[in-house]
Amino acid sequence: MSRETKIVTKEEVALQHEYMSRVRAIIEKEGKHLYALVRTFGCQQNEADSERLAGMAEAMGYEITDQESQADLILVNTCAIREHAELKALSITGQFKHLKAAKPELIIGICGCMVSQEHRLNDIKNRYPYVDFLFGTGEIYRFPELLYRAHGSAGRFFIVEETLGTLAEGLPVKRASNFKAWLSIMYGCNNFCTYCVVPYVRGRERSRLREDVLNEARELVSQGYKEITLLGQNVNSYGKDLGYDYDFSDLLADICAIEGDFIVRFMTSHPKDASKKLVDTIAANKKIARQFHLPLQSGSNAVLKAMNRRYTRESYLELIDYMKTKIPDIALTTDIIVGFPGETEEDFADTLDILSRVRYDNIYSFIYSPRRGTPAAQMEDQIPADIQSERFSRLLELQHAISNEINQTLVGTTRRVLVEGISKNDTGMYTGRCESGRLVHFASDVDLTGEIVDILIERAETFNIFGSVARTGKARVESAQI
Repeated sequence: MSRETKIVTKEEVALQHEYMSRVRAIIEKEGKHLYALVRTFGCQQNEADSERLAGMAEAMGYEITDQESQADLILVNTCAIREHAELKALSITGQFKHLKAAKPELIIGICGCMVSQEHRLNDIKNRYPYVDFLFGTGEIYRFPELLYRAHGSAGRFFIVEETLGTLAEGLPVKRASNFKAWLSIMYGCNNFCTYCVVPYVRGRERSRLREDVLNEARELVSQGYKEITLLGQNVNSYGKDLGYDYDFSDLLADICAIEGDFIVRFMTSHPKDASKKLVDTIAANKKIARQFHLPLQSGSNAVLKAMNRRYTRESYLELIDYMKTKIPDIALTTDIIVGFPGETEEDFADTLDILSRVRYDNIYSFIYSPRRGTPAAQMEDQIPADIQSERFSRLLELQHAISNEINQTLVGTTRRVLVEGISKNDTGMYTGRCESGRLVHFASDVDLTGEIVDILIERAETFNIFGSVARTGKARVESAQI
C-alpha cells in the first residue's frame, strides 16, 4: 500500500475549469442543444458524486435530462458494495447498446466504485465496446478533461489511477433537490472490514478542511435548504488526518451554530469510533435529527472479530444505553449481515438477542455475498444459501414486529415532517420524513413539497405512517419530539 492520497491543487482545479470552457466552446460551435443523463447506483456518497458530475456537465453546456432517448452523453456511476448492484449497473449499461447504434455520436462513460476493480474494468473493455471511456473514483474531478478527450477522440480510453484517493475543492454541483442536500465531509475508509471492498475502491480516509465544510454548509442554509446530510464512509473518523484537535463532534456543533432553521443528519458511523462526546453533542443541539444509524452487522463477538469490526457486542450495547439515557427520544437504525462465513446458529441467536434488546426503529439487512478481493471471500465455512435465507426470514420477522410496535406508539402524536413530494405509490397523497427517518403519508390540497409541516399521526403500519396536516410553519413541536 505504497500509494498516497492526492490533494488536488487549486491549479489543477483551475485546469478542469479550463476544460469545461473548451467543451462548452465545442458545443456552442456545433450549434447543438445537447443533453446529459447521469444514472446512479449505490450509496448516498455516489449520489453526491453524481451531483458533482451533473454540475460539471451543466457547466460544459449540457442540459441535464432523465430521458435515455434524449441523451447525448450518458454517465453510469456504479456501486461495488454488493454483486447485485454491479450486475444491475452492467445490465443497464447493456441496454444502451441500441441507443449507441441509433445515435453513433452518443458518448457513454462509466465511473464509480465498480470500475475501480480490475476484473470489472476488464469486463467493460472486452464486453461493452460501445462504452467510450471509463474512470475511477479518484478521477471524478478530471471529468471535464476526460470528456474533452472523448469529444475529440477516435478511440476508447480507460483511466483508473494508482492512488489511494483524491480530494478536490471548487467544482460545480447540480443538486437533485432544492430543499435537501448532501454535504460530503470526508471520503474513503481505513477500516478494512473483511467483507467490504470500499477501502480498495474509495481509497484511504481523507477529511475536507473544516473551513471548506462550514462554508458549504453556510451556503446551503443561505439558499434555503431545510435538511443537510453530512456524508462519509465513517464520519466519526473526521479530522483524524488533519493534524489538529478538531473532530466530528466539533464539526457538528459548528454547523448547528449557523443561524437558520434546518435539520442536520449524518451517515455513516462506525461503532468503534462513536463516542460519548458525539452523543452529548447530539443531545445538546436540537438541529441534529434524533436519529442515529449505527451499523451492528452481527451480534456475535466471534463474527465481529472475523469481520474485523474492532468492537464487541458489550461495547456496542454500552454506547446504545448511554444514547438512550442522554436522548430518550432517539430513533435507532442499523445494518445487519446474515450468513457471514462461519456464522453458527448460536452466533445468529446473538444477533436476534441484540435486536430484541435495542429495539431498532428499522434495520437494513443483507444476506452475505462474497466480494472478490476481500478476505471473507476466501474464508472457509461459507454458509449455504438455504440456511442464509432461513435466518434472514427470521431476522425480518422479528424486526418487522418491533418496527410495527414502535410505530403504533406514534398514533395520536404530532410530528414535524419535511415534505418530499407526491407519493410514488399514491398520487393522491404527499410523502415526507420525520426526524426519525420514518415515512409519513398525508393528503393536502396544496403543494407542500420542501416545506416542514406538522402532521397528526392517525394510523401506523410496519413501514409507513399516515396522518393529516395539523398546521404548517417552522415552529418545532416540543411536546412530541420526533
